[in-house]
Amino acid sequence: MKPVHWLGDSRRAVSRFPVLARSLVGHQLYRVQCGLDPADWKPMPTIGQGVRELRVHAGGEWRLIYLATRPEAVYVLHAFGKKTRRTAREDVALAVERLKLVEAGRRR
Repeated sequence: MKPVHWLGDSRRAVSRFPVLARSLVGHQLYRVQCGLDPADWKPMPTIGQGVRELRVHAGGEWRLIYLATRPEAVYVLHAFGKKTRRTAREDVALAVERLKLVEAGRRR
């Protein structure tokens, strides 16, 4: 099972989700750690290769953007609640910046 590396404030953001959403995110993230797909996800190629969005529907729309293609860990790039159909530019930009940090760390 891969460890989870939380980037920026993503862990704190998940802790602010409602209890049911947190529980569902935790269960789905565990599946990812075990090498399985979460129940509801979509690829996020605009952020980077291999980046996915885990989607949770529990009293609102909750998202976790992660990268699980690296052999050493699952990287949680960003977590947030959604109010519209499209992912906000700010959320995409933040995930892109955090992905760059992951990639820079691998080059060292």
